[in-house]
Amino acid sequence: MFQEFKTFVMRGNVLDLAVGVIIGAGFGKIITSLTDDVIMPVVSLVTGGMDFTNKFVLLGAVPGDYKGSLHDYAALKAAGVPLLGYGSFVTAVINFLIMAFVIFLIVRQANRMTPPPPTAATGPSEVDLLTEIRDALKK
Repeated sequence: MFQEFKTFVMRGNVLDLAVGVIIGAGFGKIITSLTDDVIMPVVSLVTGGMDFTNKFVLLGAVPGDYKGSLHDYAALKAAGVPLLGYGSFVTAVINFLIMAFVIFLIVRQANRMTPPPPTAATGPSEVDLLTEIRDALKK
């Protein structure tokens, strides 16, 4: 069983997938940092100081023993208040769009760098072959 597991793990596809997942996780953290630390502050500046991380809608009552701010999304969420955090969703969508665009650029560049597959030798078409067979049968 150990040998079978070793064979499975050492196959190229499994190793490629493992490397891809590890690199993807690191790449995801870079994109998250880019969005949170570079893009969203610029968006906030352009929109007049709007902070998307604290944009939410209260869906239920705040507990009576809650002492924090009613404008602090993280504190309200930790207190168990039902919230619709659309600001976090907007940030996640921006993260996804940036990551999808960067991956598109990488795949596009990789496709340009790979040589085109060799063209198959073209022979007579099916119609040409059937015409030859018909003519041979007529003779």
